[in-house]
Amino acid sequence: MEMYDNTEKIQRALLVGIDTGEYDAEGSMDELFELVKSAGAEPVASVMQKRDKPDGATCVGSGRLNEIKEYCQQNEIDFLVFDTELTPTQIRNIENETDVRTIDRTMLILDIFAIRAKSNEGKLQVELAQLKYLMPRLSGKGKEMSRLGGGVGTRGPGETKLETDKRHIRRKIEFLKEELADMSGRRNRLRERRKKDGIITVAIVGYTNAGKSTLMNTLTQAGVLSEDKLFATLDPTSRALKLPDGASVMLIDTVGLVRRLPHHLVEAFKSTLEEAASADIILNVCDASSEEYRLHLEVTESLLRELGCGETPVVTVFNKCDLVENPDLLPSDKSSVRICAKNGAGIDELLRAVENNLPVRLRKFSLLVPFDKASVLAILRKSGALQSEEYTAEGIRAEVIAEEALWHMIEQYQIDF
Repeated sequence: MEMYDNTEKIQRALLVGIDTGEYDAEGSMDELFELVKSAGAEPVASVMQKRDKPDGATCVGSGRLNEIKEYCQQNEIDFLVFDTELTPTQIRNIENETDVRTIDRTMLILDIFAIRAKSNEGKLQVELAQLKYLMPRLSGKGKEMSRLGGGVGTRGPGETKLETDKRHIRRKIEFLKEELADMSGRRNRLRERRKKDGIITVAIVGYTNAGKSTLMNTLTQAGVLSEDKLFATLDPTSRALKLPDGASVMLIDTVGLVRRLPHHLVEAFKSTLEEAASADIILNVCDASSEEYRLHLEVTESLLRELGCGETPVVTVFNKCDLVENPDLLPSDKSSVRICAKNGAGIDELLRAVENNLPVRLRKFSLLVPFDKASVLAILRKSGALQSEEYTAEGIRAEVIAEEALWHMIEQYQIDF
């Protein structure tokens, strides 16, 4: 009997970048390296070429393309990843010249999102972004674009077949937009209900792999997937969080960000990102151990401005401080805290910062109210401040979480916890 090894071969990738001086090409390539690993492939090496602008036919020059071809042949490279957006003509010319499958940064990120999307809404958002990206690239691509198959840069939600007829794809795009609009409407109604019920929301935003999911798990035991990978989690998660002063808030984890995030993805995930826009408080989490943490904060702040969050209180959360040689050199002010979500260091300071930024000041009281003053409890009950009550021989014992406007009315009945 013959035995076969059915272990899936890890694909090997060569990374190619163009340094035109428009952005930090080295930092972007480092991020591309992590993106390739997140897609389940092995980034073998990288090639960088300085140019005034990308070559219109092959992105890189002919000499460098020959070097790439030789390297691929000698090192069993399965595919090339360019750290820029390629045109269909460039992809075709590069593949014809090197005989190696070629994808660009956007295709890679779309692929990772396709892997990570778990909810129905997430899958629809990914499919919409893929179709919008592929639509102008269908002409001249031939049979290889008619299907999303196996391998990095070709996956799709549910391995769905792509209709090559542009008319059908336009119909599909419109259908997906309508479906997502319905879901966005339900999400808006849910947000309105939260506001009506007085539920305070706190959104966790930040660069991908900054430790947002780990923080969510530490604060709420949410059980969110937490891995050392870019975009380990994609779908938003909401959990209740009780603060030390007794107030409860709704904590919402959002999708991570990267520099030069493809426009198609920003548009497709707008309804998800709006969770941050409508939040009462925003926690901007960054990896303090990264040399580029300032850039990461800027990327997040830029998106928050784009979403119209200028008036929302933002707490900057420097995470992974256990990996920082000298945490005291990190920026320090009233709107920032230093933590390690993994071991819980600094969490108390973070919770205090959330309390200090609550839209209304809340305090927890234990009360003993005389029976002839029971009307006070009726007022508290109507305002939603009354948490529990118990009739005793001395009077009515009650636990209350009240906003500042009610303090004067109940402080005289306060007893020790």
